[in-house]
Amino acid sequence: MDRRLFIKRTGQFGLATSLSHLVLPVILGDDMDWLTPDTKPFFKLSLAQWSLHNAFNSKVLPTMEFAKVAKEFGFEGLEYVSSFYLPEKGKESELVRTVSELKKRSDDHGLENVLIMVDEGDLSTADNAVRQATIDAHHKWIDAAAGLGCHSIRVNLFGGETEKTPQVWMEKSAESLRKLCETAAKSKINVIVENHQLLSSDAAKVAKIIQNVNMKNCGTLPDFGNFCLKREGSERFSGKCIEEYDRYKGMQELLPFAKGVSAKSYDFNMAGEETTIDYKKMLQLVKASGYRGFIGVEYEGTRLSEVDGLMATKALLLKHANV
Repeated sequence: MDRRLFIKRTGQFGLATSLSHLVLPVILGDDMDWLTPDTKPFFKLSLAQWSLHNAFNSKVLPTMEFAKVAKEFGFEGLEYVSSFYLPEKGKESELVRTVSELKKRSDDHGLENVLIMVDEGDLSTADNAVRQATIDAHHKWIDAAAGLGCHSIRVNLFGGETEKTPQVWMEKSAESLRKLCETAAKSKINVIVENHQLLSSDAAKVAKIIQNVNMKNCGTLPDFGNFCLKREGSERFSGKCIEEYDRYKGMQELLPFAKGVSAKSYDFNMAGEETTIDYKKMLQLVKASGYRGFIGVEYEGTRLSEVDGLMATKALLLKHANV
């Protein structure tokens, strides 16, 4: 499936490229001849599957074609989202076959499987029974990550009812991470925490949790965005953000434990720069930390199409690759 066919297939759902002819040439020029060995990025680029969640959810693109799509758009690595492959209750064995097929497809396209973003509940809840069930639900994704050849699973520490008691949140989070890391270590898999809103966006506290766990396979997935601590009204995740952690300070606090980095984007100006995040500054922080792994492209905006958004994000990372 080439890019023209992809655009044709996604066009009917409003996902086709509309501004690439305006935005991308401004960032990169008409070709990539400027990208010489001297300007080769200090990082590799992976595609976060969530960047195309509308296309996958609407069935425009089959989730099993993730590797093919990522290859067409010039990525080297894949970051999976667990919810796209969640097996039905009682049919957990299907996940093993799914993982085997995904591994074959990624190998066929010469792509590296990087991580799985796992959404199986909040590991920081104070309810021990619920928390243990959530920990257990993550085990199949540790197995899946090992089967794919990923190095990590990303987990959530939102806070839930413990968000009003940060100390309890930190204690329960550390307990959960320690248990998961003990299991994951047997398969040589890392368990990494993303700043993913609410208390998990308090980078200093997340860093403290990682230090308290004190295990080699426990780390972070610093995200350029996702630093909202509190939202307007009762909407915990989708309301207007009214309190935000300093994203640059947060990145510096999370990067020492980073086993992955996520380049979140929301919108772009006509110069191709992200409108709310200084990408050059972010990449300077990442490079200074010594991180040299994959940076995942994760477009979450609504003004541009998913294709335009992810390609603009990729282009912007390459623009500032030689910081």
